Parts: sequence; C-alpha cells; structure tokens
Amino acid sequence: MARIEVKLPDKFIFSANIPVRISDINRAGHVSWASMFKIMDEASVQFWDSLAADHNGERIPRIVVDAGINYKKEAFHGQTLKVEIGAADFSSKGFDIIYKVSELVSGDEVARAKAGVLCYDYQNKKVTAIPEWLKKKLSA
Repeated sequence: MARIEVKLPDKFIFSANIPVRISDINRAGHVSWASMFKIMDEASVQFWDSLAADHNGERIPRIVVDAGINYKKEAFHGQTLKVEIGAADFSSKGFDIIYKVSELVSGDEVARAKAGVLCYDYQNKKVTAIPEWLKKKLSA
C-alpha cells in the first residue's frame, strides 16, 4: 500500500495550542483520525483569522481540494497539542498548507499533514489567483 508522505517546511509561520477533549478520544483510548483533522482545522481557523486581522479584515476565499496525514504517535485526553502551520508548493492559484502536530509538554511529534488549497471565488464558482499580499505572507 502506498503511503502519503508529508515533508515539513523549513519554517512555520503560525502555531496554536489545542487541548485534547474527551470527545476527541476513540474506542482505542487515543485521539481518533477524524478528531485529529478537527484539531488541525481549529488551528487553521485561528491561522486564517490572524491573516485577515493582519490585512484589514480581508478574508481569503479558499477551498481545500485534498488532504493527507501521517501519524507518528498517539495523543490522549488531557494533553495539549501544538499545531504549527506553514505553506509550500505554490502555484498561481494554490498552495499546500502544512501542519506539524506535537504534544506541547514533551515536544514529541504526533502527526503531520497537508491540505491542498485553491483560492476560490464562491460567487462565480471559479478558481482565482492567489492575492500577492497573501503569497508574500505565506512565503515569509
């Protein structure tokens, strides 16, 4: 079976600390795969909100077109996960958002993931170019 490989960027431009809730735990006693995506999504919401705040509240209409994750270690209720976010593989209309998830206290890597993102005009239902200010910010 072919495996998804997520390569980490040289640097991350944002991080958020997300506590593991009891509802994140599966029957095996650790964070479920679905909850790991939700944890990364919460960090992603904070990341996009910070970008909008840095640019006069301008929101970036975008759509996720694919996603993949590598698990490195289990995570458990009561832990806090540090989710670091970076960007890579830019094209004229899209890029990958890269996530590194670590246990906050030990620093042990729990997971890494990527999401392919395209800038998207929801009103006209079409892919658009990456705004220049966003590309600069993501590449910083």
